[in-house]
Amino acid sequence: MILERNSAMSASEMKQRLSDLDEKDRPKLDIDEITEFVNLMQTYEGAMYEISTKLDVLDTEFQVRFSHNPIHHMERRLKSVDSLIGKLHRKNLPVTIPSVRDHIFDVAGVRVICNYRDDVYSVSRYLSDQSDIQVLRVKDYIRNPKMNGYRSLHVIYAVPVFLTSGPHYTPVEVQFRTIAMDYWASLEHQLRYKSDLPDARLAEHSQTLLDCARSLQNIEVQMQSIHRDISGSPQEQDSDDEAISSNND
Repeated sequence: MILERNSAMSASEMKQRLSDLDEKDRPKLDIDEITEFVNLMQTYEGAMYEISTKLDVLDTEFQVRFSHNPIHHMERRLKSVDSLIGKLHRKNLPVTIPSVRDHIFDVAGVRVICNYRDDVYSVSRYLSDQSDIQVLRVKDYIRNPKMNGYRSLHVIYAVPVFLTSGPHYTPVEVQFRTIAMDYWASLEHQLRYKSDLPDARLAEHSQTLLDCARSLQNIEVQMQSIHRDISGSPQEQDSDDEAISSNND
């Protein structure tokens, strides 16, 4: 199952959206540049579809070969205009098309929610091994969790999008995580960005979530061990590393 976060935007819609921005945030783009920007976003959208199609094919093959679907569901999204402009500002970059093309690598994003950690590493490895895509960057927050307990495998791929002008290798950020990791990350995101709790309460909940992250990782390892015994699907070395250590406190 693939969930869409948003839909494509036409040139006229983009022009209206830009005109709605505050003057201080509004990029100085003429109509040709707006059209070029829309074309760029359509290329990112095409790359996002290419990656998600490859993942869907892999999931189907796993079912045929191993009677197991490693992917529970996928989510796709393109960054909004507001989000893009905000990220350019945070990076102290000009709000231009070259800035987006050269410095923002998560314009297109796919989140892959897997059932087990073996699935995360198997699916990411098989995707990375495909000859027509390039691996640009890997950040493994599963083997090396963030200090707050966040776990996920982030890979930026460059995938060819075939247009009338030829192939355009376009980056897509893919986040691989298990159901438990996604469940935890959603709650942590709400706590961090969508709550107005006092600092003391925020700190208390953050510590509780860190404890939950450790518990969830231990549970995942145990459940994966059972799954390995009853399934013939690929097993990944070191995918059941030790639980988050106290060094990450």
